[in-house]
Amino acid sequence: MKPISLMPLIILLIQILLITTGCKQTTEPKLEPELKLELEDVSCTEAWINLRITNLQLPANVTLYKNSVAQNNILCYGDTLLYVDSLLPNQTYKFKSIVQSSNQQIITSSNELTVTTMDTTSHDFTWQSWEFGQHSSSTLYDVAIIDENNIWAVGEIYMNDSLGRPDPNAYNAVHWDGTKWELKRIYFPTVCGGTSLSSYPAKAIFIFDDGQIWISSSGDKIAILKDGIQINKFCLPSNVSMSINKLWGSSSSDLYAVGNNGNIAHWDGRKWTKIESGTYLNIGTIWGISDNKGGYNKFLAAGDMMIILNNENKVNIVLPGPNMFVNSLWGINNNLIYTAGNGIVLFKNNKWEKITIPELNTVYSIKGNNFNNVFGISSVFSVVHFNGFSWQFINRGDTKIYFRLGVKNNLAVAVGWQGDRAVLTLLRRIS
Repeated sequence: MKPISLMPLIILLIQILLITTGCKQTTEPKLEPELKLELEDVSCTEAWINLRITNLQLPANVTLYKNSVAQNNILCYGDTLLYVDSLLPNQTYKFKSIVQSSNQQIITSSNELTVTTMDTTSHDFTWQSWEFGQHSSSTLYDVAIIDENNIWAVGEIYMNDSLGRPDPNAYNAVHWDGTKWELKRIYFPTVCGGTSLSSYPAKAIFIFDDGQIWISSSGDKIAILKDGIQINKFCLPSNVSMSINKLWGSSSSDLYAVGNNGNIAHWDGRKWTKIESGTYLNIGTIWGISDNKGGYNKFLAAGDMMIILNNENKVNIVLPGPNMFVNSLWGINNNLIYTAGNGIVLFKNNKWEKITIPELNTVYSIKGNNFNNVFGISSVFSVVHFNGFSWQFINRGDTKIYFRLGVKNNLAVAVGWQGDRAVLTLLRRIS
């Protein structure tokens, strides 16, 4: 029998395979473009909205609508933070974004985001003042409010003894229990490494949510209180020693101390670490704001500059605008920092914006607890208040010189001096 050749059959099978492969349709789903709006933060007159972009050819020209009216076109190169201003307090707005083709066909649109702005607070306050000290130069340098019945202020207060003679052992704190102020002595090591104790002048105070109160001397010493009782005292180690000006921390195992000559030190619950600030200027204030990623950005006032430490404590130096200096700063939003110095200047969306307040010159300190409740200490012997929409002077005509502020809910406490007496003024919102 003559053998059958398999070659023609093999060639035929290859041809069939090539034809079927070339005609095969993809089964992968087509990815649809998507826009999504998410509210990041809102004040009485502003909103910060995150625009999320998925499966869209970039850059994309996105139109933002407010209450169905087009506001502006944004050329986006990816996810974008949108800033909307000129809103009114206590109003509800609806936002939507769309992307259109060149022939005005809608390629995709976002969800509708409902945003309600904050209401304003009242400018109406009552205030009551106290004086402390009987000789020398008494002063209060800092204050912290736990609640309306638990307020601490620190400084140096010189009283007479029972025989009317100047007492050489100064008080360095006063405590409010809701009814009266009580003079306190917080003890620091007299000499680092020694056992003797002294009630040195106290410069800074910070209170944590767990009830711990950290108080610094004007040098390199720290005392810790728990529920009002002193439980510890120590000196900063030599590698971070400084003249402390202010304390801030997210917890008692995440604390920062800042001071003169650009010094910054961090306590992680086990050890102190020196952070290089990049300057020899005195750092007067530190304030931390959540970075929305589980960490904190720290903002520091250093006179001729503002220093920003990210969660990894990397330093970013921001120079103020012309004829501007930074005495103090505060904020709850990384995109809006209130600074005090030559008036009040906002560091908003990475730009400086001066607030015009007639007759307001130098501002020594600024503090708040929300966008609609911010206080500043002015050089015209007054406190200025922002209610979310407008600034207004309160307790105008006071002759006291205030140094620091504490704010909690409807309370504000300003501390400082008048002549040779330490002074404290408690402001309470009426309505």
